[in-house]
Amino acid sequence: MNTTPRRNRSRLLIETLIVVAIAIAMMTVVPGLLNAVGQSFRVGLLGRFMALAIAALGIDLIWGYTGILSLGHGLFFALGGYAFSMFLQLQPPPGATGLQLPDFLVLYGVTDLPWLWKPFESLPFTTIAIVLLPTIVAAILGYLVFRNRIRGVYFSILTQAALIVFFNFFNGQQKLINGTNGLKTDTTYLFGQVMSSPTMQANFYYLTIVLLALAYGFCRWLTSGRFGQLLIAIRDDEPRVRFTGYDPTVFKVLVFAVSAGLAGIAGALYTVQSGIITPKAMDIAFSIEMVIWVAVGGRGTLVGAVLGTLIVNFARSLLSEQYPAFWLFFQGALFLAVVTVLPDGFVGWFKTNIPELVRQLTSKTKISTYPSLENNPDLDYERQVVSDRKSDR
Repeated sequence: MNTTPRRNRSRLLIETLIVVAIAIAMMTVVPGLLNAVGQSFRVGLLGRFMALAIAALGIDLIWGYTGILSLGHGLFFALGGYAFSMFLQLQPPPGATGLQLPDFLVLYGVTDLPWLWKPFESLPFTTIAIVLLPTIVAAILGYLVFRNRIRGVYFSILTQAALIVFFNFFNGQQKLINGTNGLKTDTTYLFGQVMSSPTMQANFYYLTIVLLALAYGFCRWLTSGRFGQLLIAIRDDEPRVRFTGYDPTVFKVLVFAVSAGLAGIAGALYTVQSGIITPKAMDIAFSIEMVIWVAVGGRGTLVGAVLGTLIVNFARSLLSEQYPAFWLFFQGALFLAVVTVLPDGFVGWFKTNIPELVRQLTSKTKISTYPSLENNPDLDYERQVVSDRKSDR
């Protein structure tokens, strides 16, 4: 009887219960502890970092499991942030009636809402666009690239090139999306409340925890079945996957689009908790940072993507407070340490070393003695030879 499926279901159930317990603790215990020690502002930081962890899950999905290294995920992150910001810019304050033009459009003398903005008057459309817009862009880009069997460093360079194109485009659209100044959300309103109010920020903190847990569960579901096995096979030996009858292009485009959709959700949540979205989100350095988060935590583990994001960003926050000029040196040293000492990240190191350490601590030391005659393999062989000779007679 094959017990593997039952064992896998048990592991998934245990992992689900652990994720739910952690999510509940993050909602109830952690804010209280931070408020008790006078560090209430770190609750907002934690909310932003958890939003970034959703994007890191997408990076781990394509890099850790599929072997696709994207250095342009800041594009999809920014698209999600801009989509939600455009909706918030059009929301009227309490007591106001009629259409509210964004302040920067009024300053430029615009009297009619541009066509690009009109769909974002609808909350359902905006909610769908946050996920669908980066997903479509990634699917188109991925199809054009993967169908030509471009991979490895060439794909990474192409994602950076696409990032630069969109960065320059957004920077130049001063009268459409406020160019380099970006779109502010902290002074906008949603459901009659200003976005920077403690109530709204707390609501988005809780929403971020829920969506992070759902994103983790979704990625775990994708990677636990045959689809996940195909992704790993593409990473390890794509020509063999193609030889067996599967088309890697379809799977690579799909997983790349899913990863972009996760980045869009992360961008929207991060924007409303930070108060602004600018083309700076499409900076190449930021996209490389996403990869570093996954590398530090441990790629191909999902949990490593979340832990790496929280560890690196909290380390940057703490070091920047104490030593503002030291963070970049620490980031470089951390990346070198991961590449040379911890190639599988912290989670990979624990998976490799902790079981071995436990085995050594719990195993009983055996004293080597001369084996008894009954257990001597040479004697067993001689007995077998004698027995065969007797049977021949």
